[in-house]
Amino acid sequence: MGDAHRIGIVGLGSISAAYLTTLADSPAVVITAVADLDAARASTVASGLPEARALTVAELLASDEVDTVLNLTIPAAHAEIAHGAISHGKDVYGEKPLAVTMAEAREIMAAAEGAGVRVGSAPDTVLGTGIQTARAAIDSGRLGPLTAASAVMVTPGHESWHPNPDFYYRPGGGPLLDMGPYYVAALIQLLGPVRSVVGSASRLRSERIISSGDRNGERIPVEVQTHVSGVFEHASGVLSTITTSFDGVTTTAAPIEVHGEEGTLAVPDPNTFDGEVRLIPRSTRKWETLPPAAGYVGAARGAGLLDFIAARRDHGPGRASGAVALHSLDAMTALLESADAGRRVELTTTVARPEPVPLTPTAQWKGSTPSSA
Repeated sequence: MGDAHRIGIVGLGSISAAYLTTLADSPAVVITAVADLDAARASTVASGLPEARALTVAELLASDEVDTVLNLTIPAAHAEIAHGAISHGKDVYGEKPLAVTMAEAREIMAAAEGAGVRVGSAPDTVLGTGIQTARAAIDSGRLGPLTAASAVMVTPGHESWHPNPDFYYRPGGGPLLDMGPYYVAALIQLLGPVRSVVGSASRLRSERIISSGDRNGERIPVEVQTHVSGVFEHASGVLSTITTSFDGVTTTAAPIEVHGEEGTLAVPDPNTFDGEVRLIPRSTRKWETLPPAAGYVGAARGAGLLDFIAARRDHGPGRASGAVALHSLDAMTALLESADAGRRVELTTTVARPEPVPLTPTAQWKGSTPSSA
């Protein structure tokens, strides 16, 4: 293992496969432990990792062979696992959202600060060449003074493909808290922090029918709003609109558009790391595709974790930081509060835009030189 940073993974559901692929290709880290409520699943995963042991969750959190806990549990368990890692003096990097509520998220951040450890959080898709190239175009002034942006995500919901979609329709789920983090994190990267929000929301159906897996045909209750729209007022004065829905089929709208006095930018899907970035300048009125100019080349799930670990050498938070995740959650929960109360809501947090990612070859961001634990 040498000086490779030691990772313990809690939660081995569908998203874990992407992380395992990225981490296995990086000499900067080694997976030393895995844990899941399904012990057999943990044993199977561990058998394919040369240095890993299958442990219980409690054993992994306490293990002296784990430096950072990767928390891939469902949202309702994010806070519990984060506190467990922090209480044992370990950094923790989790899937989005940071927690189900702002109260839980604040407690995580306060506990980490008190223990002198760090918190990181997905989404890390914003560190790829798609969002970072779009950011570079904005920062270089190609759009001129910015005026507005839009973000749109419309799907029929996850019950058509996910065998256990219950948590998507419980508190902490819904289209905004499930898919919104990708769009909100991208808007923060592109436009900076949010100052206030105004929102509306609705719910098309009170139950959903699972249509895949062993539970095919089973009805599950819907406890959250499944169509959420709103306006973010950024600290810069730019207004961005956001729509996230599990109540449609699809959309032809660009996932994100940014408008300025001198041009409009079409930004690729923030749930991906790359994609085509297109600009239409006012001067030509013709669309042009921008070549990748910034970001981690060929990035995949786990790039943010490697960035987080690399930043540890300088005691930095990493670009996919807990502070960004906290502010994103603040924006989303404030939007839901606004929709419920029918009024404008001021955010209680702010955050600096993370440092931009220079154009970084695959081998470099994967850590061709192992980072020190």
